[in-house]
Amino acid sequence: MGDERLAGATVHKSLAIQRCLPAQRTGTTAATTYSGSPVFRNGSQPANQHPHPPSTQHSSPATADLGGGFPGLSRKSVLDITTNVAVLGRAACNSVQDSIVFFFWSRPSPALSFSRGSLIIGHGLSFSISIPRQNYPKMKLHQPSFRRLLSRPSALCSAAVPRVNRSTIACGKISSGRLFSNHPQRQHASVSAAELQFGQPVYETHPHILNPGELTPGITAQEYADRRAALVDLLPQGAVVVLHAASLQYKSGAVFYPYRQESNFFWLTGWEEPEAVAVIEKTGCGTGDYVFRLFVQPKNPRDEQWSGPRNGVQAAEDIFNADEAYSIDGMGSLLPDILNRATSIYADAQPAEKTSKSSLLDMFSGKTSWPSRTPLYPIMNRLRAIKSEAEVANMRRAGQISGRTITDAMRRPWTRERDLHAFLDYQFTVNGCEGSAYIPVVAGGERANCIHYTVNNSVFREGEFILVDAGGQYGTYITDISRTWPVTGRFTAAQRDLYEAVLTVQRKSVDLCRQNARMSLEDIHGLTVRGLVESLRSIGFDVSNANIDQLFPHHVGHYIGLDVHDCPGYSRRELLRRGHCVTIEPGVYVPDDERWPAHFRGMGVRIEDSICVDETEPHILTTEAVKEIADIEALRA
Repeated sequence: MGDERLAGATVHKSLAIQRCLPAQRTGTTAATTYSGSPVFRNGSQPANQHPHPPSTQHSSPATADLGGGFPGLSRKSVLDITTNVAVLGRAACNSVQDSIVFFFWSRPSPALSFSRGSLIIGHGLSFSISIPRQNYPKMKLHQPSFRRLLSRPSALCSAAVPRVNRSTIACGKISSGRLFSNHPQRQHASVSAAELQFGQPVYETHPHILNPGELTPGITAQEYADRRAALVDLLPQGAVVVLHAASLQYKSGAVFYPYRQESNFFWLTGWEEPEAVAVIEKTGCGTGDYVFRLFVQPKNPRDEQWSGPRNGVQAAEDIFNADEAYSIDGMGSLLPDILNRATSIYADAQPAEKTSKSSLLDMFSGKTSWPSRTPLYPIMNRLRAIKSEAEVANMRRAGQISGRTITDAMRRPWTRERDLHAFLDYQFTVNGCEGSAYIPVVAGGERANCIHYTVNNSVFREGEFILVDAGGQYGTYITDISRTWPVTGRFTAAQRDLYEAVLTVQRKSVDLCRQNARMSLEDIHGLTVRGLVESLRSIGFDVSNANIDQLFPHHVGHYIGLDVHDCPGYSRRELLRRGHCVTIEPGVYVPDDERWPAHFRGMGVRIEDSICVDETEPHILTTEAVKEIADIEALRA
């Protein structure tokens, strides 16, 4: 019996029912789900599954279930619903061994108006019943064409190897790797929603941050599953991928920085805790033929009293859709067996900062029986460089908030760099970002000639420029903006000439960020250099291609995404395609040197936008940050 839909109600089989189910038929869809959002590895929905009508949504965040302490059932007594079971329509009772199984037929009934609860029958047998609310999320995110290209079947496999269907419908969710494995089955226990504690936001505890079906802001569990499938499709048969979570970084002594997950690990899992290892093993040639394992920190009340809640091992399966999850302490005994049967191992060098529990360096060192390690990052760069619609939406949100904040800053008079720095940090956060994506550059006067000036401890003087390079982060995705404006809000003649020279080139370079231009970032850089030479010559600079790097020492742009300089190692010579996200940031930095016109000396100008490449035109993600001279001056008129 599948996950049956009864006039808007969802009936889930619990673990108690699993013992009396026959073996799964071959060819069924492997799926995992969290909070009513099934994740299908082959991108399809079972034929016998009745989708919710568009006006419904899964259960309230103020609920919990009877199995494993995860959401699904109300806190009411499970016996409260027994009097309402008769209205479920026609039911057939089938005795299998010592258990009783109810098969509910999917026939709509107007009488289905009871609250969530659970029916306990016979020997611990239970059904959990959820009444969906409005706006139930779609089962499968739309994949634009540039994402579908990533999921082609591997040419390295001549025949598909059947995958053992390890999916199980359990405790109000479909939990992978439970029914046909040797893992002990969970015991039922009543847990309230208020008692649910995780190491990061989930919809049930943070509905103000996450929408239904999302693991992280804007990104659904389905998209994370699609990413893993896309990675596996690019690997040879029998390959094993090993990824290590970032370690907690310390500022000084016991003072630590806010935790930031390693980007590839985050992109594939959505997991935001340290002390974790992800292992993805390719088991066949079909889409979804892999086993996803997570080794994580187990729940520990004593440690959590000091450092806050952890997701725990069970949540790694039930929420993050791991096929198998284990304590990080068991990695040393379990991972070698996986690596021993691998045909190839893909992993990147672990950072020097490592912990004793989860270090892979010691495990890989001196092991000649395993295949040699192949770097993973080139494949990950290929996947991450093309952004999905959900990723672009997150970056657009960050760009919108950041652009409005910088425009608001231009309206105000400033005397100290640190005041403007604090304003940017605060406004990014209060308006919806998680904070600044990086330490802002807030530079006045000649300090703007230092490309990465972040001390931000001086004062602004009349007649100087203010250069700000800042951006917020939303859902871990960043935006990158640079703007330059006069301290007084009004351009002097020299400021106007230099600013307009840079802005003219920036506009032309931004326009080339489209697929049909057939340009790479390297191509655009070359055109930008030539454009700056021409513009600067027109206002009196003795400059040429040979010495322009003294005034424009950096590249015109870089890739952006989860990182400010996204996909390190991904070539700037790649032709820009739909879904690439880049910056365009020409700048001119004039030192106090007699080689350059006196009235421009000490000025630094940089104008930067974040852009998503589309087929026929650039999609500017940071358009709210004004940059035209007339617009800047109008803000303080």
